Amino acid sequence: MDSIVHSRWHRLDGSTVPLPISQAVENALIHEKELGNEIKVCIGTDSQVRGNETEFATVIVMLRKGKGGFMFINYYKTTQKLGLKERLLTEVSRSIEIAYHLCPLFDKYNTDLEVHADINTNPRFGSNTALSEAMGYILSMGFTFKAKPEAHAASCCANYVV
Repeated sequence: MDSIVHSRWHRLDGSTVPLPISQAVENALIHEKELGNEIKVCIGTDSQVRGNETEFATVIVMLRKGKGGFMFINYYKTTQKLGLKERLLTEVSRSIEIAYHLCPLFDKYNTDLEVHADINTNPRFGSNTALSEAMGYILSMGFTFKAKPEAHAASCCANYVV
């Protein structure tokens, strides 16, 4: 798996983020604070299996309190065969990798961070098999954990772009 930290990031319009993602996020935090916007960041990943490939999309969603938001997007593909639980935990791992990398910025700019997992809390759904591991992984890293239906970064934003 490539390092999400050093790979190419995009905006929703498809344009490439020309800076390292940490610099782009810091610039956005500075800009939004200068505008007087209170920002909360939600990071999540979703994936889709298409033929022999599994496509992942990780998003950094920057929410302006009461004023919408925007996101940075990273795409990754693999031909490695992954079972459902392994795929879900790979999603969580990608989200944690970028959250961990960016955490010093969120601390520096006093910005709330949540890590969202596209995992259902209802045991009737297959994704629930990874719930306890994902929650333990995210919480053990010191991050706020959200699962479906509250995990909009993963289940809505990342799902939309993958």
